Amino acid sequence: MLLYEEICARVLEQIRRGTLGPGDRVPSEMELAGEFNVSRITSKRALEVLREAGLVERIRGKGTFVVQQLPDLSEVTMPLRGRVAAPRRAARTIALVVPDVSDSYGLDLMNAIEERCADHETHLIVRRTHGRQADEEKAVDSLVATGEVDGLIVFPVHGDFYNASLLRQVLDGYPVVLVDRHLAGIPVAAVHTDNVAAARALTERLLEQGHEHIAFLSPPPVNTSSIEDRLEGFRSAFAGRGRPYELTDLRSTMPGSTTPEAIRADVGVIRAFRERFPQVTAYFACEYNLARMADRALGGDQVIVCFDSPGDSIGGPPYLHVRQNQREMGRTAVDLLIARLRGQTVPNLSYVPFELVDAEGNG
Repeated sequence: MLLYEEICARVLEQIRRGTLGPGDRVPSEMELAGEFNVSRITSKRALEVLREAGLVERIRGKGTFVVQQLPDLSEVTMPLRGRVAAPRRAARTIALVVPDVSDSYGLDLMNAIEERCADHETHLIVRRTHGRQADEEKAVDSLVATGEVDGLIVFPVHGDFYNASLLRQVLDGYPVVLVDRHLAGIPVAAVHTDNVAAARALTERLLEQGHEHIAFLSPPPVNTSSIEDRLEGFRSAFAGRGRPYELTDLRSTMPGSTTPEAIRADVGVIRAFRERFPQVTAYFACEYNLARMADRALGGDQVIVCFDSPGDSIGGPPYLHVRQNQREMGRTAVDLLIARLRGQTVPNLSYVPFELVDAEGNG
């Protein structure tokens, strides 16, 4: 039973026993939150569900009270029907919370989500966080607290720790689906590429081409599951052949950190790495913008591969790369969230296909 349902069940039982009678005041959001050790958003949701079930009424400025004319309690079963604000809307509304979108990654994903929402006759709200965890927390809290949406699709930002607001909503049972990344050990539906398998396949292609010394380039991977998984796949590809190298403290491609000074600093770090390890002949960048930076730093002397290379479509050079199926990711995310809203059980992990594409655009 979800946390808000436990509160509903307790209040319903008190009404059945007569502990709470018609016209009696029901504990406030704050009081219920303290009693059950949950967030106020959860207690508010419980009171809204009780109201929709016709058991209580909420009077502005006074509080929540048991209705004077109770329905036949023998007909009231748990879980109570209805969801906060859902009966008041002809169509569902969901929100996409995303760091940002670009031609290199994210635009196709957002377009697919928008199109799939239209298929389901569902409204879509988009909130951009610009890669800032504080803005992500604010967006999640405001969307849920106001009852503006029925569920969330979230593209989590890079971070050294989990977004507390997002984690609280997941644990409270609010409908959430993650895209591109997952939260390790947290039971929440997530849709993304099998980054371990994709990174392994890309690294194996380099080994097959005769590269024995290969370096992995990325921002800090801690608590960013996509980077952690790509690094794991990179390492697993060697299996007794070749030698892996890692440079995982580059920061200028992280959202909100792309400044001329940061780019110059990372270019210098990559050049210093090359001087230290001149035997490296191929560089695996975890994302396209980092591949372009490595290209600039290395002067075109080494082979560079990456994830998501749009190449000439945005005026940049093409690379051998992993092409993620962003459109399938977006469609699947919407389908899973709609299924959650219908009360259906959905898997915690859904992989979408990928393919290796060479610099000429051939799979």
